[in-house]
Order: sequence, then structure tokens, then C-alpha cells
Amino acid sequence: MFTLAEVASLSDIQPTYRILKPWWDVFMDYLAVVMLMVAIFAGTMQLTKDQVVCLPVLQSTVNPKVQPDTAGKADFTTVETTTGQEEASMRTVSFGAPTVTPDILSRATSSQYQPTESDQELKKEQKDSSGRKTNLDFQQYVFINQMCYHLALPWYSKYFPYLVLIHTIILIVSSNFWFKYPKTCSKIEHFVSILGKCFESPWTTKALSETACEDSEENKQRLTGAQSLPKYVSTSSDEGSPSASTPMITKSGFKFSADKPMIEIPSVTILDKKDGEQAKALFEKVRKFRAHVEDSDLIYKLYVGQTVIKTVKFIFILCYTANFVNTISFEHICNPKVEHLIGYTQFECTHNMAYMLKKLLISYISLICVYGFICLYTLFWLFRIPLKEYSFEKVREESSFSDIPDVKNDFAFLLHMVDQYDQLYSKRFGVFLSEVSENKLRGISLNHEWTYEKLRQHVSRNAQDKQELHLFMLSGVPDAVFDLTDLDVLKLELIPEAKITAKISQMTNLQELHLYHCPAKVEQTAFSFLRDHLRCLHVKFTDVAEIPAWVYLLKTLRELYLIGNLNSENNKMIGLESLRELRHLKILHVKSNLTKIPPNITDVAPHLTKLVIHNDGTKLVVLNSLKKMTNVAELELQNCELERIPHAIFSLSNLQELDLKSNSIRTIEEIISFQHLKRLTCLKLWHNKIVSIPSSITHVKNLESLYLSNNKLETLPAAVFSLQKLRCLDVSYNSIAVIPVEIGLLQNLQHFHITGNKVDILPKQLFKCVKLRTLSLGQNCITSIPDKVSQLLQLTYLELKGNCLDRLPATLGQCQLLRKSGLVVEDHLFDTLPSEVKEVLNQDTGISFANGI
Repeated sequence: MFTLAEVASLSDIQPTYRILKPWWDVFMDYLAVVMLMVAIFAGTMQLTKDQVVCLPVLQSTVNPKVQPDTAGKADFTTVETTTGQEEASMRTVSFGAPTVTPDILSRATSSQYQPTESDQELKKEQKDSSGRKTNLDFQQYVFINQMCYHLALPWYSKYFPYLVLIHTIILIVSSNFWFKYPKTCSKIEHFVSILGKCFESPWTTKALSETACEDSEENKQRLTGAQSLPKYVSTSSDEGSPSASTPMITKSGFKFSADKPMIEIPSVTILDKKDGEQAKALFEKVRKFRAHVEDSDLIYKLYVGQTVIKTVKFIFILCYTANFVNTISFEHICNPKVEHLIGYTQFECTHNMAYMLKKLLISYISLICVYGFICLYTLFWLFRIPLKEYSFEKVREESSFSDIPDVKNDFAFLLHMVDQYDQLYSKRFGVFLSEVSENKLRGISLNHEWTYEKLRQHVSRNAQDKQELHLFMLSGVPDAVFDLTDLDVLKLELIPEAKITAKISQMTNLQELHLYHCPAKVEQTAFSFLRDHLRCLHVKFTDVAEIPAWVYLLKTLRELYLIGNLNSENNKMIGLESLRELRHLKILHVKSNLTKIPPNITDVAPHLTKLVIHNDGTKLVVLNSLKKMTNVAELELQNCELERIPHAIFSLSNLQELDLKSNSIRTIEEIISFQHLKRLTCLKLWHNKIVSIPSSITHVKNLESLYLSNNKLETLPAAVFSLQKLRCLDVSYNSIAVIPVEIGLLQNLQHFHITGNKVDILPKQLFKCVKLRTLSLGQNCITSIPDKVSQLLQLTYLELKGNCLDRLPATLGQCQLLRKSGLVVEDHLFDTLPSEVKEVLNQDTGISFANGI
């Protein structure tokens, strides 16, 4: 027989699962244990003491006296021979006849001779015995007792303990099946684990503590004009309120009603790094668990199913058990139909466990009734409200975490079950469903990690010699950033939760801000500061929705750089029409995939001086809007797949610099129209497919810089050298073989670049350009450098690497401003110079010369 502990182990669950056991499940578990005790007690009593005692019912027709002839015809069925005390004795048992002793047996053999004496002996013995004789021995009683136990007793009396045990085991299994089923127990185990960690997390305590503090501050602010409160009066709970010196989160957290039990909040609310990392991991676990569990309602259906099974089981047990209460009786009539063996047809039996079984049965029925009513209540609770939806509305009202979302399906059902245990669990769990709470945690952890000293170490100086700080992939903007009051440039990259607070007003030197995939939110005070002080703003985005709306309201902004996708269905949201608010905007830089220049860009045309459009290879088709931008001085249209110079450009009378880099321009016959652009001084047609320069270029007399590198030029026309104001000429990386002698006409030429061509001879007229400061002759076929290079007294940069030279002229030493750092040549060629020339070139090597490119 198994013990109670072995059977009870069927209902064992992890101790942590108790939070998912409402009061009715706990009550039913206790009832099941009591029913188990009833079953085991009844079974033990039945195995040890249960028996039936039967006596034959004597019929009135049976003659109590034994006839002589009957005694003489006795059926001797059993004879036992024993030895003892030096003589044998014999016992003879007769069925259906009086008991015969050995003495009587000897007399019976000679009864025909002495009948009178025998009859007198029998009468004497009958007078000596009391009661009614049955003429049955012990073995016959055992036989009939066992037979009548199976024939006369009702089957329920014999199997009652086993039925109770089986039913109870089924009820126990039904109650805890959802904890054992693989597809649900994993989710339940994960939920209980996360819930316990959320409940015990220091971050939960901190969030609740600061909520209480903020509520207290809000209540004080409402009492405007009132007298200060006495010290013993508080608008919120005094327990756990942080001191005035304790840092607090800007938004409030949870707040619970006073009548609810709450864990005592410690006075110290500083969260250490380890607790912060654990809390951040919990936020991620809760997010993933919610996405996983909300997809199905298997746990809910399984719980409803097992409750229905228990209810049906209760009805079934109650229906058939009630009928057997009256069948359990102490007395029973038995008709075994073994008259040929016993001699009697009917027996009257008593069941010694009848009264005990009847009491146990009534107790069992009472327990089942209570169990069934609880099952019915459970079904009522399951269908009374939609348990597949859970609302945190009450929590949102009691706290400032108004963004806690409602949940559904199995996630909602588990929270409903937890509420039956303690509603404080779900309230504290809600802290980890709030994005506001998560952002606060990130902010606290961020401020602990990025202190003022650490940020100061990351400050560097950029190419413009300005102090710059670049923050990359952080959870937010550390508060200590705003203490760097001498910072000039602030770059924020991949910080999705960036928030610029009012403390930015301390950064009086800040004039340039970079937001790379960082839709920063700005407080009102901070916006007022940026509106009055910010001069340059860079915004990099994937979709136009990432551009903060406040960008278009910076009235004092002078430079705006937009980098991202604008040619999409959402490009209407870009708000370029809102650029009209940027009344001081001078430079607009757009790096995108535009197919046309937005017509509304003309709203900023009156004050826009520089427009830059860098496409990603998308063909820019519509350019008519350029005609209205008469004040633009610099125009860049790069990588726009232009095949010709747009005619709209010729209307820009104030244009000074034009850059058409990386297009598909093959011919520039329209260059003659540039003669109307009197202010045009710089023309950049590099990285195109131009094969020739028209002679009409001579009409662009004011041109000072001409960039034609990375094209397909084979010759330089003499018309180019008629541009007397030309100071910079770049024809690098073409197929030019000869430098025309007319180059000597360019007396103002300061920078000449012809690297990567096929030049083999340098004309002497080149060295008449005495104002040359930069001369790039690398990667050609030049075999010698004329000694007249000494005439270039202002030369600071000379590139000769990649030619066919075997020596360098010693006259290089006469180029007074040329130093070794500005001489790009192979080492072995440099070694061919005389030692005194080397010494001259090596002097003041620390001085850097600008090449003017």
C-alpha cells in the first residue's frame, strides 16, 4: 500500500507557483488532501479489519433430534488422525447430521443390539448444551463468511476506498495539469521567474519612491499663495521619500493608495551599476516575454478545460454516490447456493465496517459537494469578465506612468491570476511595461556611467580648431554634457531617446549641433536657447519623420544640413515649405535622392547664399526652381546624373562658384552662356565625361579657378590660357600628352595640377608662371626637370613621384620656400641632390605650407 505522501506528490508544484494559485485552487487542494486521507484511512481499515460474520438461518422444518438411522448413515467426509499420550483418537465430521463422538461411534455400530441406551445418551447431551446448534465447524464458517462477503455485500462497500482514491487523484491531476503540460509550464515558469525579479528589483522600489516624492512636490506646488506647511504635515507618504539632495527622475512613477500594503522604501534611492544592468535586462525580458505570450491563449483554454473537467467529475461522483448511502448496512441476508456443501440455504451476516464506511461516505459526499460548489464558482469567475484582456487603467490613474499598455491573451490571464494572490505584484510588474520607466532607468544608468570627467576626456578639437564632443549609440544624453559650458560642437549619433533639457542654456559657446539618426526631443526652455544661439545644424535620417519639427522653427539658424531619404511617399512631410521660418538661413545642404528641386525651396531664396544638392545617383530632372534663387552665390549639384549644364543656372546672376562634380556631362558647349555671370570665379566640372574644352571658354573672363580633373581630355586648347585671372587650373587624371607653351601667359597662375596624364616634356614657358605655389606633375612620363625650376621662388609644393626621372636638378635649392615636406619624390631621387641642397630643403621641416587645393 502506498503512503499519503506518495499520493500527495501528484499535486506538488514549485513553491514559486503559489502566486498563480487563487484561493479557490488552494482550498480545493486542501479538500483533495482530506479526501486522500479518507480514502487511505478507509482502505487501511478495510484491509486490516473488514470482515463479514455469518450464521445459518435454521428452518422450522428441520428436526433438531438426530434419528438413529441418520446417525448410522452419516457421511464421513473428513477424518483427522493425531497421536498423543500413547493412543490415537479419531474425529469424524458429518454434514447434515448430529456430531458423533468416538464413543458414540462405537455404540452406533452395535445400536441394533442396544438402542435404548443410545437414545438416552443423546438426550442427555442435548440437555447439557445451550442455544441452537448449527452442526458447522470453524472451516465451514470461514468458507461461508468469505463467500457471503462477495455475494451479500454491495460492491460499493467493498470498493469505496479505491473509488475515492481514484477520483481524488483525477481531481488533483486536473487541478495542476496546466503546471505540468510542456507547452504551458515553460511559459508559466518564465512568467513567475520574471515576476519575482520585477517585484524584488531595486528599480521598482526606486520608481515608487520617486513617484511618492514627485506627488509630494506637485501637491506643494498646487498650494500657491498658501502658508508653508508645518513640518509634521506631508502631502504624501513620508516613508521612503528621498531627501532634497537625492537626484530624482523628471517624470513621476508609480503611486499606490494608502490602504494597500507596500514594501518599506529605503531612504537611499541611488541605484548602483549592477542593479541598473539587472533592471535593464528585466525590461528586455519583459518585452520579449510579452511578445511571445500575447500571441496565444493556450494557458487560458487549458485552465478553463481542467475546471470544466473537475465540475463534470463532481456531478458524476455526486449522482452515483448518493444512491449507495442507504445500501451500506450492518445486516445482510446471504443465499450462497451451497446447500450441498453446508446444509443450509440462507445465512444472516453482519458487516463490522458498515457504520464506519457509512460515516466516511457521508463525509466524502460533503467534501465533494463543497469541492463542486467551488468549481462552479471558478467557472462563474472565468466567464464573468473577459480574462483575456487586462487593463492597467487603475495603475495609470494612480501613477504618472500613463503609458503602461493593456495586455491580452495568456499574458492578461496570468496577471488576473496573480491579482487573486496579491494585486501589488501586477502593479509593480507594470513598472517594467512602461517606456517612461525604462527611459528613466536608462537615464540614471547613463548618468552613473558618463560622468563629467569621462565626458571631458572625449572632448577633442576638430579641423576648425573648435572643441567637439561626439556621443555614439548611447541610451540618452548624459546630464553632465550640459556642464561642458565651453563646448562648441555637439554630435549625437544613434541616440533614439535623446532629450535636450533646459540645462543646455549653460552651454553659451555651443553654435553647432549634429543629430545623426537621433530624433531629439527638446524642452521649451532648451528650444528657446537653441532658437537664439544655434547657428549650424546637421540632421541625418532614414525617413523624413525622424526630422524633429522644432528644426524648422530655429529662426537664427544659418546653416542647415539634411542627409537622408527625401524621395519617397512621405516626402510631403519634409516641411521644406516650413523653411520660410528660417529667415536667417544662408546655407542649405541636402544629401538625398531627389528627382527635382522642391519648388517651395524658393521661400528661402531671398537670403540663401549657398545651395548644395548631393544625390545618390538619382537623376535630377526638374531644375526650374533654380531660376528664382537669384541670390545664390555657391551652387553644387553633385552625382545628379546631369548630361549637360542646366540652363536654369545661367539665370543666377550672383553665382560665384559652380560645382557639377560626378555627373555624366559629355559636352560643355553651353559654357559660353557663363559670360553673363559676371561674378562667376570658380567652375568645377571634375569627375565627368568631358572630351574637349570649347574655345568659347575665353568669354568667361572672370574665371579664377577651373577644375577639369577626372575627365577624358586629350588636349588643352589655347583658349584656356587666355583667362588672365586664372589662379588655379586642375586637369589631373585625363589623357593629356602635351602642355601647350601658351601656359606661360597665365602670369597669375598659383596652382597647376596635371597629375595622372601622359606628359613627357615640360615646356620652359611653364616656369614663367613665377607665382606658382603648387605644381603637381606626378604619374606622368617626364624624363627630366629643367633647371629653370629655380625661377619658381614662391613654390611650396612640388609633386614628381611616378615619373621616369633619373635625377633632380640642383637648382631646386634656389626655390626659397620649398622644403622636403613639400617635395613628393622617390627617396633615391632625393639622394641624387647635392648635400648642400639637401640641407636647404631639410631646414625648418616643421613648417607646414598650404597647397591651396
